[in-house]
Amino acid sequence: MDALPKTKMLHLTVSTPGIRLDSYLVQAFPQFSRAYLQKLIEQGYILVNRGRAKASRKLAGKDRITIEFPPLPTPPQAEPISLKIVYEDSEIIVVDKPAGLTIHPAPWHPDHTLVNALLAHCPGLEGSGDLVRPGIVHRLDKDTSGLIVVAKNESARVSLINQFKGKTVTKSYLVLVKGKVFPGQGTIELPIGRDPRNRKRMTVVEEGREAITHYQVNQYLGDYSLLEVMPKTGRTHQIRVHLSAIGYPVVGDPVYGVKSAYIGRQFIHAYRLGFRLPSTNQYLEFSSPLPEDLKQALEVLPH
Repeated sequence: MDALPKTKMLHLTVSTPGIRLDSYLVQAFPQFSRAYLQKLIEQGYILVNRGRAKASRKLAGKDRITIEFPPLPTPPQAEPISLKIVYEDSEIIVVDKPAGLTIHPAPWHPDHTLVNALLAHCPGLEGSGDLVRPGIVHRLDKDTSGLIVVAKNESARVSLINQFKGKTVTKSYLVLVKGKVFPGQGTIELPIGRDPRNRKRMTVVEEGREAITHYQVNQYLGDYSLLEVMPKTGRTHQIRVHLSAIGYPVVGDPVYGVKSAYIGRQFIHAYRLGFRLPSTNQYLEFSSPLPEDLKQALEVLPH
């Protein structure tokens, strides 16, 4: 990410009406990504006529945009954190992430993340991607375990991002939900966006972004279902929101799901990941067994 403008508070008057707010800002500040500007809008750093607005808002002539650029975060530091590396070559690393490990630094979690661990393992990662999330092309929730691929250089990062955008990456999760899921397989197509009543949560909203999740029942365990879930899009908290929306909340999920005496975190494990190597275009697929805490949770359920 390039440097911020010298003036951290800017005022702009719209001269080209009919354009989306985020599109207008991308044109005005080409040094920033659309995702970064959308985050500033979402967090209230960008106002239209002194009020908060959505990124999709269509601007009118002479609308007044106020922008307050927050200070840039400091670069993450390398930390000697143990990693379970499933595959590595000169361009990518596939890691089997444990539950409890956050992917990248954030204001409320500045260190002890996967990025800090990767910087210690691969110092050259600093040059891949943005300042805070070098090499990161997709994410797993902190309390989701399983497979994640990280790019070591910019060309690999672009290749992987394009594969995710093109929906050609294989992603499968094992998920335990409350209730006997019926039908035994299906597709959930419900748009996801920020919950207007609680901006820290996601929910199904008509104006949300497209979200598609395929699922099939792997096993019924009493009044629970073990699912294989295959999201085709990558919205924030997508699996948890979608399954809750159709009446089958994720076990152990304190936000959208149901608490459980059997497990202390959400029962979601990214067990399969497949993609094409950026350098050779060869398709590779990796798998990860259920971690011990999730195995033990299944063992106490009726079979």
